[in-house]
Amino acid sequence: MKHFVMAATVATALACYTPFAARAANPNPAAVEPGTYAVEPLHTRVLFVVNHFGFNDYFGEFTGAAGTLKLDPKDLGASRIDVTVPVGGLSTTNAQLDGELRSPDWFDAARFPTIHFVSTEITRTGDSTARVSGNLTLHGVTKPVVFDATFNAAGPNPFTKTFTAGFGAHGQIKRSDFGVTKYVPVVGDDVNLIISAAFEKQAH
Repeated sequence: MKHFVMAATVATALACYTPFAARAANPNPAAVEPGTYAVEPLHTRVLFVVNHFGFNDYFGEFTGAAGTLKLDPKDLGASRIDVTVPVGGLSTTNAQLDGELRSPDWFDAARFPTIHFVSTEITRTGDSTARVSGNLTLHGVTKPVVFDATFNAAGPNPFTKTFTAGFGAHGQIKRSDFGVTKYVPVVGDDVNLIISAAFEKQAH
């Protein structure tokens, strides 16, 4: 009887799981639907990496992103990204350091509460990759930046049923270009940015 109950439990679990597996996101770029998408903030992260005294790399992230992606998969040149990230969403898992980074010595969140990126050109570089050029406004300074982006997959979210497209991107900036110069060069000037983004298609 014990083995029967266990087998029945496993069968039930598999039966519940199978529909989700059947609706797995599609990695084929042809599966992407054109239209206007909004950032899905709960599963979108902007990770930053900076060298710490030459000993190791230190990581932090920004959450709470908002914005839109106007996407035409057949004509990426007509696509556009406009995303804002709140500086208050900064987290390093160290509360004392988070407060320091939000202070006037670093990001100065009180004066410059948001980081804003607007694309100026999106160029296809492969079947699932693109180069995204645009203007980044950080700490009150706007500079051109470039991100290398990769399409992950697209399809209906199993829980919300909303059509969702997922992307990854990476790029690099010099924080001193944006006036964030505290401890340069002991704490690295080069900042690597790693983005994991989910976008939900908006109803017309």
